Amino acid sequence: MEQKDLVWIRYVSAFIFFAAFFQTIFAVTHYTIPEEMDEGSVVANLVSDLGLDLRSLSKRKMRLDVVANKKYLDVNKDTGELYISERIDREHLCPIKSVTTCLLKVDATLENPIRMFNIELEIIDINDNAPSFRRDTMHLDISEATAVGERFSLTNAVDPDTGSNSVKTYYLGENDHFSIEIQTGRDGSKFADLILKKALDREEQDSHNLILTAVDGGVPARSGTASIIVRVLDTNDNAPLFDKDSYTINLTENSPLGSLVVKLNATDKDEGSNSDITYSYSLYTSEKTQQTFSLNPDNGEIRVKEMINYEDFRIYDMEIIATDKGVNSLSGKCKVKILVTDMNDNHPEISIKSLSSPVKEDIPVNTVIAVVSVSDKDSDENGQVDIHISEHLPFALKESSDNYYELIVSEPLDREKNAEYDITITVTDRGNPPLSDNETITLELLDVNDNVPQFPQSFYTIPVMENNAPGALLSSLTAIDPDLHENQYLVYFIIEKEIVNTSMSMLFSINPENGNLYALKTFDYEIEKEFLFHIEARDSGVPPLSSNVTVHIIIMDQNDNTPVIVSPWRAHGSVVEEKIPRSTDKGTLISKVIAIDSDSVHNSRITYQFLQNTDATLFSLDQYNGEIRTTRMFSYRDSRHQRLVVIAKDNGEPALSATVTIKLSTVEIALKTYADMTEVPLEYDIFSDLNLYLVIGLGSVSFLLLITILVTIVLKCQKPKPSKAAPSCRNSVISERNSTIADSTLVSNDAYWYSLFLAETRKGKLVVRQPVPKGARYIVSSIPRSTGMTETSDSAASTLQASTTTSSSST
Repeated sequence: MEQKDLVWIRYVSAFIFFAAFFQTIFAVTHYTIPEEMDEGSVVANLVSDLGLDLRSLSKRKMRLDVVANKKYLDVNKDTGELYISERIDREHLCPIKSVTTCLLKVDATLENPIRMFNIELEIIDINDNAPSFRRDTMHLDISEATAVGERFSLTNAVDPDTGSNSVKTYYLGENDHFSIEIQTGRDGSKFADLILKKALDREEQDSHNLILTAVDGGVPARSGTASIIVRVLDTNDNAPLFDKDSYTINLTENSPLGSLVVKLNATDKDEGSNSDITYSYSLYTSEKTQQTFSLNPDNGEIRVKEMINYEDFRIYDMEIIATDKGVNSLSGKCKVKILVTDMNDNHPEISIKSLSSPVKEDIPVNTVIAVVSVSDKDSDENGQVDIHISEHLPFALKESSDNYYELIVSEPLDREKNAEYDITITVTDRGNPPLSDNETITLELLDVNDNVPQFPQSFYTIPVMENNAPGALLSSLTAIDPDLHENQYLVYFIIEKEIVNTSMSMLFSINPENGNLYALKTFDYEIEKEFLFHIEARDSGVPPLSSNVTVHIIIMDQNDNTPVIVSPWRAHGSVVEEKIPRSTDKGTLISKVIAIDSDSVHNSRITYQFLQNTDATLFSLDQYNGEIRTTRMFSYRDSRHQRLVVIAKDNGEPALSATVTIKLSTVEIALKTYADMTEVPLEYDIFSDLNLYLVIGLGSVSFLLLITILVTIVLKCQKPKPSKAAPSCRNSVISERNSTIADSTLVSNDAYWYSLFLAETRKGKLVVRQPVPKGARYIVSSIPRSTGMTETSDSAASTLQASTTTSSSST
């Protein structure tokens, strides 16, 4: 193809394009719709209206322009319908009300080939806006003197809608004083004037609240309201008025200077300066009255200016004027009459003529202790007086003569309850108001010894642990005496009481000043268990008064006695040696350990244990009765010598104990039975000369010891004849428990003697059993506390040998 042909083709194509373009530009499609249509509402079918092919609509990419950043319309490419995509507000789109026609112009563009269509929508107004006022509240200030028919302009209402939908008329709420008149402007807008149809009175109503309503012409009609507040301005058209035209005041003479007589009150219905009031005396008020009373010009208070005397002036007349501060001031007036009344202006007087103070607390009832006189300078009822004293006092007033009274004792007095009385005597006249005077008398009471010393308790139980130190403080027994001075000073005594030739003052001591009770000796529970005596507290009054209290001293036991082993007997510090046949059977009694303890039952309960045992399988020890028995027969492997250490322990805290060592030797000879040995005649040649002298010496010493103890017991018990048995007096050195040794150690007399029999026979001595001497129990049980186990054992052994010798001789 030639170059010229190509250029021609291009010109033809451009011409066709511009022809189509201009054809599209000048084609305008016009639609009319109301405002505020719902989104999605169909306006028209563009495919049919523009003659387009629905099937190629999607391919040609049809689009609509955006107006003011809002896409009000859109096209459904499937149906070709033009629909509302965003709600259209005519007032927003065309805000100028002078424009009668509101048009929305949109360009629709197609491609392949390019075509452009002008779409024009006319938006029809609907009544979607109510009238509104620029101000919700309108304020008007109108003088109460304004003439009827006066007009006042009001702010008009506006409505964005146009035509008949805009403001059509106004209505005013129902009231008595105002009406409205509707006016039409050049642009057709409506406005209203407020017209006064009835005169205003601020004193009746100072403000009026009106409601103005604007209504448009739409169907249905819409309306808007505004509040009109009319404030009525005051004019000085009211004169001040007093609460009353005249006042009558009763004023007592001698009223204090500056005291308020009356406060006048005038009111003015006006306001502001028209209601401000000043008070003043009129020309008809005398100079004397104005000098005697002051008038406050601002608040109308009348006060006392000079002293008022009933005898000088009894009536004061005055006229008061109240004037407002308006431009044309108005005034009002009232009359005031002040009547002066007489008053009770003299106080009664009281005088103490005589007084007896101090007095003893035992002063008799009806005794006169004071004389008083009363007087009052006033007359009539103002001069009549009544006299009385404080209530709840043991005193009374008794009239003795005209205006003289005696103060007497009406009830018994007690210094311990009240040591001093403040007696206030009050005298009161019968005036109105009554006047009074008082005088206080102080009456002091002297103490009388009328109270017996009292102990807090009537019976004291004092536990005292034995072995106390002499001079130890046992308790403090303090009595109380509410009296004073020497009547209160107490002295304490122990009421003497002898017990077994022993005075209580030898055992106890009491501090006469403070009642501290002391022990003068060391007490032993095993000898003395309790004491019962009385302590007296005596005051120093005249005559002295006293009381006593019972004291019960209980001696508490202490584990202070070590168990004493009385069987088997052994020399001091020696070891008990026993010989037993090697053929002894199982369960045979080898020996019996007997121990005694002088303490109380709890502390004297003794148990026995092996401390050492050569062969634990050969011997057994009963922990309660101390019996040592064989647990099996001897064998050839057993040693010929056995060593047993037995400990006897009491039940005290801490426990005390004693031990005994027993050496056993087995022999091949058999002993005769106990019954046979009692029948064997005593051979004199068994005893050596040395043993014979030893037995005689020990027997003599034991006999002398027995006689000494018996004499001591008789003297302490104060009996004319000593009893054959051991005395059981509490103050004896013999313990009451000595008669129950067998019970404490769980051993009978037979076991005891049998143990001694075994011990002596194993030493090569022959012992013949005889009935237990009456003094034997005494000798065994009256072991001195200071002697050791060895000495006790020797004494017992000597006695036994002496008894045996005596028995042998008699045989």
